[in-house]
Amino acid sequence: MSFKSLLIALGFSLLVAVSPVMAQTPTRAAALAPAGAPALGPVSAPVTIVEFLDPACESCRAMYPHVKQLLAAHPKDVRLVIRYVPFHGQVSKEAIGVLEAAREQKKFEPVLETLMRNQPVWASHGASDPKKVWEFAVVAGLDRARAERYLATGVVETLIKREVAAVEAADIRGTPTFFVNGKLLSELGPQQLSALVAAELQRTRKKP
Repeated sequence: MSFKSLLIALGFSLLVAVSPVMAQTPTRAAALAPAGAPALGPVSAPVTIVEFLDPACESCRAMYPHVKQLLAAHPKDVRLVIRYVPFHGQVSKEAIGVLEAAREQKKFEPVLETLMRNQPVWASHGASDPKKVWEFAVVAGLDRARAERYLATGVVETLIKREVAAVEAADIRGTPTFFVNGKLLSELGPQQLSALVAAELQRTRKKP
């Protein structure tokens, strides 16, 4: 589910719709970033950003460069964990499947980069084209035949069902939704995300 005002002006912050119970639960960090979830950055990083992301979401694409800047600025201290949210139906599921196949081939990051960069081509709402998801992924290095064999096992279908259940349990209503060390980013925007990450970096560095 995209928030078009973010595309018009990233300076505008947006309220993220998450249930009050979820927003106030202090022990959810581990559940938000389960073992085996797709991730960028070191496991040992003291700060973990969890992003509930729909690959077809325009606002996810708009925020992605800012997330990557945070990872680049803190390569040892910040990690990104991605949770999939197929809000845009079949084209989202197609992209998630391709991303998971890319992850199995250790091509996750280049394929994600390519899909985000070219999202307007394959995920134009009202005229989406799942076939182009594959075309861009192959250009980024995906072995399509191997990917199709992997998807035929049904493992990604099972994953998507688990992710949908997790989204429903967390009452996630919009994408992207961010948590930093389990703390909800209640207003969506690059500055707000950077500020929360900076606060968590400072807090973790003060620990004895």
